[in-house]
Amino acid sequence: MKILVALGFVAILASLGSALYFMMTEGRNGKPKTNNMARALAFRVGFSILVFLGILLAWKLGYIRPTGIPLH
Repeated sequence: MKILVALGFVAILASLGSALYFMMTEGRNGKPKTNNMARALAFRVGFSILVFLGILLAWKLGYIRPTGIPLH
């Protein structure tokens, strides 16, 4: 489970990096603007939702347990 969550976070960071690249390179030197940046950010939102739902599902199935501050 830890590996899947880590891969999800790597995918989110890669999507953010590609959106930054497209933002900096497109529309300059006579290149037309495309929807690549918006597409990369949309993938980031999708990856974030998948990671969140994966964590909730793992919690419901008992694969992970909360280990926060105990309530007194």
